[in-house]
Amino acid sequence: QVQLVESGGGLVQPGESLRLSCAASGDIFSIAAMGWYRRAPGKQRELVARITEGGTTNYADFVKGRFTISRDNAKNTGNLEMNGLKPEDTAVYYCNADVRVRPTFYNIENYWGQGTQVTVSS
Repeated sequence: QVQLVESGGGLVQPGESLRLSCAASGDIFSIAAMGWYRRAPGKQRELVARITEGGTTNYADFVKGRFTISRDNAKNTGNLEMNGLKPEDTAVYYCNADVRVRPTFYNIENYWGQGTQVTVSS
């Protein structure tokens, strides 16, 4: 099957930056779309950013131009650069991907990573 593993989370002070990474592995033909979601304490999971295979991006309003999503199709990896972090950004961040599972281009399955904790605090 396919697994997604996030990394790069941690504890930072307000205004600092973090770069989250998502590594996909397994029976991957290609990844159609990748995205990042987060779940803050007491809140529902919400979309942070999404990027298509062609590079089209979509950002939640609350990133306020601070976050940048990217991907490396050759490596089946994705990244979320988070700048100017705020305490409100504290959450568990999840990688999500629509994966074309080998051996067919047409069998698309959605996968989630286990999440990585981002804590922004003074």
